[in-house]
Amino acid sequence: MRRLRSILALALGLGFTLIGFAADQGHSGAAAALVAESSGLSGASSHLEAVAGHESEALPLAAPILFDFGWFKITNSMVAMAAVALGLIVFAQLATRNVRMVPQGLQNFAEWVVESLSDFLASILGEKLVKQTFWFFATVFLFILTANWFGLLPGVGTVGWGVPDASGHLHHLTRPLLRGANADLNMTLALAVGFFLCWIIWSIRSNGISGVLAHIFVYRGDASGLLKGFLMVMFFMVGFLEVISIMIRPVTLNFRLFGNIFAGETLLETMLHKGGFLAALPFYGLELMVGAIQALVFMLLTAVFTALMCRHDDEHHAEGHSEGTHH
Repeated sequence: MRRLRSILALALGLGFTLIGFAADQGHSGAAAALVAESSGLSGASSHLEAVAGHESEALPLAAPILFDFGWFKITNSMVAMAAVALGLIVFAQLATRNVRMVPQGLQNFAEWVVESLSDFLASILGEKLVKQTFWFFATVFLFILTANWFGLLPGVGTVGWGVPDASGHLHHLTRPLLRGANADLNMTLALAVGFFLCWIIWSIRSNGISGVLAHIFVYRGDASGLLKGFLMVMFFMVGFLEVISIMIRPVTLNFRLFGNIFAGETLLETMLHKGGFLAALPFYGLELMVGAIQALVFMLLTAVFTALMCRHDDEHHAEGHSEGTHH
């Protein structure tokens, strides 16, 4: 159960990674407005809003700032992130308060979650590598899953501050108190960059710097003669494409998670405004499934990227063991 405590306690640490990116939140809205103005859309948008009599009901791309302390800004997505992290930590503490040999209640559920994730990741990473990296992949999965489902709770995005119209009715919130943590590009960027840094450390620890370069650029097949020389040149050239692929992995991980969650929350908000709760209800079920799938996809992709670079040591060890047994 120490592993469970480490997993869920790290969720809070992951959340604070967002602080480094949240300072730019205020500039994101300004940049978007500048782009719209340069394309001639800013005036048209303002005119349409004036005609409608209230602000746009679309989910804003930049999370609204709730508290501005100068260099440090707290957005509503940061509040949601902190709530999710705190909830995971409280759950871990309750599940491990009275550890028993025969688990019951929350301890039984927590151990089932940890063991299931451990077995699943071991099938991808191998027994040796999963012991080194389980803390990250399990934490990321639990945090993303909980954050995605937290964003679907009643009150998230529907409680906050707004400007009423002339009749006194409030049709749209300009500053919701809470917003889905992964519907903020800063949060998903922090997760993606955090994985990339861990991947670099794991790769160097497993292979060394020369081993990482050899894995990318060097041909290791059994060909000989002219064919081997041709393949060596080809692998070296393809290695540069592999470097580009590695560099864009944080970008693809970032936008894949953000795009799906942001689109889902935008869809729900639109349906709530246009058709009410009953019209949005079927999409809640869809978003529950999407939230779980996106958490699994993020964990699965990052685990596969790690296994591709680091797990070949296990394969060589297995080959050597089988050869020794054969002789």
